[in-house]
Amino acid sequence: MARQEWGEDVRGGLAPSWPGGGYAFAACVGVLVPVAFGALMTPLFRMDWKKRRARSLARAVAALPGPAVREAPMSVITGVVRPKHERDRDGACYSEGSPCWVHVHYRFVWAVGPAATVAGSALLIAPLVRHARPAGASATPPGTSGP
Repeated sequence: MARQEWGEDVRGGLAPSWPGGGYAFAACVGVLVPVAFGALMTPLFRMDWKKRRARSLARAVAALPGPAVREAPMSVITGVVRPKHERDRDGACYSEGSPCWVHVHYRFVWAVGPAATVAGSALLIAPLVRHARPAGASATPPGTSGP
């Protein structure tokens, strides 16, 4: 419950005054989700316990702030989840910055955040795919003709 309340406080205080309004705030939070996931996972990708134990331990320690970085956008996201049934909504749900208020004033916030998450993920994954491909490898498999 504290996580959701913290998210409501952040959303209620920042989103209305954010440059571009609540939709721009939702887009920024959506982009932060894959960035936070990358901050968690990046140090772990180059671990090699068999060859370099000390360096692998240092990378594991470097990954520890990742869950805290991930918690910030996730608490903002859970702060705008309104109760599914109207019978579970009270007057506080419609106070400024609360979940119901957000969904009344920003009707498509449910689409902007996930769309920004998908776009941010694509922008982060594309360089990783190019970097992971071997230097001499071509995009066309051997034995087939190119386009």
